[in-house]
Amino acid sequence: MSTTIKTLAVASAVAAALTTVASAPVHAMDKEKCFGVSLAGENDCAAGPGTTCAGSSTVDYQGNAWTLVDAGTCADIELPATADGTPRMGSLEALERDLPA
Repeated sequence: MSTTIKTLAVASAVAAALTTVASAPVHAMDKEKCFGVSLAGENDCAAGPGTTCAGSSTVDYQGNAWTLVDAGTCADIELPATADGTPRMGSLEALERDLPA
């Protein structure tokens, strides 16, 4: 393999890598934190005091635990009602409902 072909192959690989890195932030902007929609142990992060991060929620639909969802869909996620029949909805801010005892 000639030096020119090797140089072109390396340059192509570097260009492809830079293109992938440059497009990554665009995808991140299409997501938002939605509190109160994840099942126990399936949150992405922030599950309140005494917990660490991802997978640390201990209650289904824990109000202070969030999951990344597509932007603009948080309030549209269908959730079961609470035990007393009050409707549950996702929120862009932490909620005071369904917190562990």
